[in-house]
Amino acid sequence: MDHVTFVPTVDQLAYTFGGAAPVMRIKPGTALTLWTEDAYGGRITSKDDVATTALDTEDLNPQTGPFWIEGAAPGDTLAVHLVDLTPARTWGASTLIPFFGGLTSIPASPTLQDPLDERTYIYDYDAGTETLGFSALASDFQLRLPSNPMLGTVGVAPARREVRTSLVPDYFGGNMDSPEMAAGATCYLRVNVDGALFSIGDGHYRQGEGESCGTAVEGAMHVTAIVDLIKGGGPAWPRVETDTHLMCIGSGRPLEEAWRAGQVEMVGWLGELYGLDRLDAYQLLSQISEVPIANVVDTNYSAVTKVDKRLLPVAPAFGGIHDEMRRAAKSLGSISY
Repeated sequence: MDHVTFVPTVDQLAYTFGGAAPVMRIKPGTALTLWTEDAYGGRITSKDDVATTALDTEDLNPQTGPFWIEGAAPGDTLAVHLVDLTPARTWGASTLIPFFGGLTSIPASPTLQDPLDERTYIYDYDAGTETLGFSALASDFQLRLPSNPMLGTVGVAPARREVRTSLVPDYFGGNMDSPEMAAGATCYLRVNVDGALFSIGDGHYRQGEGESCGTAVEGAMHVTAIVDLIKGGGPAWPRVETDTHLMCIGSGRPLEEAWRAGQVEMVGWLGELYGLDRLDAYQLLSQISEVPIANVVDTNYSAVTKVDKRLLPVAPAFGGIHDEMRRAAKSLGSISY
């Protein structure tokens, strides 16, 4: 297996899906050791840094990539297995930003409500205990939380020469902000352009479902991933597989549109795996689905339709490539799952 290490310079970071030149060409089956910058571009480093003065709105959510995958053509399936996600700093940051978040007035849904006060929270990260320290700013309350490293953004270029900001989740993946995108997960994305043009970023040291205030514990991340290619079979929406679950992530507004997209995608996936027609798959899904919310704050919302594989007969998805990539991951040495 080829193993490539890539640490981008500032001018190599991408801020869109589509429209960016590839930083490198790689073969299917390549292991990648990468570094990703945080969603703030490294501009928030203390509680005195606030978003309205520290951030450049054109340089948010920098992506590492895109990578051109040799042989990838529209309609194929890109399989991305996350082997290891390790925080690259001893701290992460989360911010309350005026007119941004799930519980405040926002430009897309304006009210007469005044903006919330700005606050910046710095969470210290202890690698030994894999915990984060929360400290309230209006009292002396403190708490340590287990970290759950994840990537907010995994995606490929959209179709039809479209260029989308890296703040947006959609059918091509992008800024889905799902805690399910953790080490041990394999993400399946439909290839929309030659080479796929795959990028990742937006590392979170911890995030709750929904990302309520709009920001997780944002931090730079060391990422190890294996990228492979399946000819044909590209899903309409991102699919995710772990050892225990199958998942489909839909994005849109309002939230029920994101839910519908993931549900319809799972109906199709159950049909592929078990030979069920749409109505039989629909009935089965109604009884076994879980639906964690990924985000309710981005340009599109994202919802996960999740099914426990242990409730179903064994039926390897995409030819069993998740298990193959998991075995390959173990050959790389230290992994975090």
